[in-house]
Amino acid sequence: MTVALSLLTGIALTAALVVPSVLTRADWPDREPVLALWVWQCLVATVLLCCLAALLLGASAVFHTFRAHVFSAASPRGTAAYDLAAVPPWTTALTLLLASGAAWTTAMLARELADARRRRRLRRVHLRERAPELPAGLPAVRGALLVLEDEYPDAWWLPGSPPQLVVTTGALARLTSHQVDAVLAHELGHARAHHDWLLHLSQALATGFPGVPLFAHFRAQTHRLVELAADDTASRRCGHLTTALALIGLNEHRGVLSCATPRPLLHQRVQRLLEPPPRLDPTRRAATTMAATLAPLLPLLIAVAPVLLTGIRH
Repeated sequence: MTVALSLLTGIALTAALVVPSVLTRADWPDREPVLALWVWQCLVATVLLCCLAALLLGASAVFHTFRAHVFSAASPRGTAAYDLAAVPPWTTALTLLLASGAAWTTAMLARELADARRRRRLRRVHLRERAPELPAGLPAVRGALLVLEDEYPDAWWLPGSPPQLVVTTGALARLTSHQVDAVLAHELGHARAHHDWLLHLSQALATGFPGVPLFAHFRAQTHRLVELAADDTASRRCGHLTTALALIGLNEHRGVLSCATPRPLLHQRVQRLLEPPPRLDPTRRAATTMAATLAPLLPLLIAVAPVLLTGIRH
């Protein structure tokens, strides 16, 4: 039990405090934003599973009633392999800390989802007020694309069921038809990949645990990488140059090419589209994907290792 708790705690601390800084300094995420998003998700899942496994083991050692439920289906030999009677004195404090963290995480996720639902509802009400009236006889459902009368060039994706793409007449007037296709492909890339869920998760964790570097980096990198991934979706369909020109056309009034700040995100996106970086070779891409996918299994393996070792010995 002591070894398992120590390993789980050590892995969680390493993944939460050390790995994020290494990952943010790497250059390959800009070349493979979809893969980078997966790596970040697996890293966060590994930390959360470490905490959950440590919580279950600690609670089983501290609370006899909880132990009876967790090990109800285990054999006496399997239960004895965890040596729940010989636990270090800090187990109770660690268990209470992890239980508080789990409750706080759940509360933060619930609050973020409730706030997102409220914001989405208000935006839809605002859109209905701004949307032009339909001629009599036409169906009330406008479909997935909504055009707003507004000289300000803009386009965005509104999550929901169903998701809706919104574009202003200012954007339609400023962009060519191919550039409009690129903008819509970009927004559809967000919708199809369900990027809103990633953004909600990263926001909830970073807000709930502001002192944890992993969650702060996860939020910042998620906001950046989802845009790069959507840019790649648009460029595969409409071309890199068309997508870059569409991005400039929508954002030139915001200073997309300004050098006043050191490489802002819009500037980085335009430069990346104009000079597409080479992708990782298939071998490295497959190895990174496999390593990230297997990482969340490590805390589960540590949690069940005593039972597995007991079975091997007998």
